[in-house]
Order: sequence, then C-alpha cells, then structure tokens
Amino acid sequence: MSKFRLDGKTALVTGGSKGIGFGVATSLAEAGAHLSLVARNQKDLEHAQSQIKELSPDTIVHIYPFDMTQINSISDLFSQISKDMNGIDILVNNAGGTRRGAAESISTDDWQFVMTLNVTSVFVLSQAFAQDRIHRKLGGKIINIASVLSEVVREDNAPYAASKGAIRQLTKSLAIDWAKYKINVNGIGPGYITTELTQPLWQDADFSQQILQKTPLARWGTPTDIGSVAVFLATDASDFMTGQIVYAEGGLISRF
Repeated sequence: MSKFRLDGKTALVTGGSKGIGFGVATSLAEAGAHLSLVARNQKDLEHAQSQIKELSPDTIVHIYPFDMTQINSISDLFSQISKDMNGIDILVNNAGGTRRGAAESISTDDWQFVMTLNVTSVFVLSQAFAQDRIHRKLGGKIINIASVLSEVVREDNAPYAASKGAIRQLTKSLAIDWAKYKINVNGIGPGYITTELTQPLWQDADFSQQILQKTPLARWGTPTDIGSVAVFLATDASDFMTGQIVYAEGGLISRF
C-alpha cells in the first residue's frame, strides 16, 4: 500500500459536517479511510454523510450528534465511537468557535466558552484517544486544527487567538509525551478559507481584496486545501513528523 493511502484506517473528525472539517473528512475518505463524524446538528451530519457516500460509496461513515463543550461526556462518546469502528487510528480535532469583540468588553462567559470548546475539549478527546491506543499497543495520528492566529493576531479576537496559541503549544506537549507510544501529534494552521462561516468575509469585496493583497498566492483557501495537508499528516508518509504545525495559508504569515 502506498505511504500516501489510508485504506482500512479509521478516522474521527470533530466538527466534521461543514467547512474545514467536512473538507478534511472528504479528503480522508478519498484516501481510503472510514469515518466517524461528530457535530452538533443531526441534519448537517446526515447531509455530510450523504455527500461523502456519494463521492466514496465504499466509505463507512458513522455520525454522532454531540456538543463538544460537554466535557464530562467526551470520554463516553469516544468509547462508543471506538467500539462502533473497532478502534480509531486517526483523530482530527477540528471543532471550534469564537466570540469576537474588544478585549476590554469580552465577558468571562464568552472567554470560557471559547477555551472550553477550542482547548479543553481537544485535550480531553486526545487523552481518550491516546489511552485507547496505548491500551491496544498501537500507534496513531492526532491532527489538531490550529490557525494563522497561532502565530499572528488581529484586533477584537483575543479569546480565539489565545485558544489557538494554546493549541500550538498543546500539540508540541502531547507530541513529546506520546512519542514513546508511536502516537504522532501535529497540527494545521489554516489561513483565510472559504466556508459557510466565513461567507460574510469573502463576500465583502473590500475585506476580500485586503486578504488577497496580504496573501502571496493571492487567493482564499478552500477546505480541501486543508484536507490535503490532513491526508499527509494522517498517512505513513508523515511518520517522522511530530509536534509540528503546518501552515496552509498561502504565504500570509511571511508578510507579517
């Protein structure tokens, strides 16, 4: 089997029904992986499942409606998914959210929501994954979705930037702790990506033009741009990589 294939592997993608998560899930399926998708909305999950099955009819796609801020239930969720899929080889921590506003006005509730969803849930699910792989005496791949804001910042985004900075450091820490178990932990830092969530931005001609001017490749990214990087990090081709954040942002960071 090619080092760039995932035939017979199983992957869990959080926030997998739309946007970057769906792009990653689709790319993993095209590379041969079977999928478990987690997201809050049942109908969105069913739609994603249908689309993936249409593109890759042989792909097994299980769906799990779940709110990743329910921290105390994450371990049980993973146990059920692992049982249903007879183990999970690849974990993609993609679910996330933001609360924007001037730093002096952000409420502690909004701050805590972002940290719980973007950081705490990632740690708790990764821990459940690692414990399962260690018990099975098998390695695995964890891919955390970070952001260009893991490196640079913009105004009115303190909770999100802080959370994604935390993901960068968490990725490195888990990579060191779990290397002895052959669990590779890496991340992807997307730039500006055309998704339903960012639609107001890329449809704003003035804002979009600013992004194009700042981005050396002079275009917005797509969810499949991120999916392609995820496939590489999920396959045997990346076995000597761990603790790294791969920025897929069209060169944007180089301009800062």
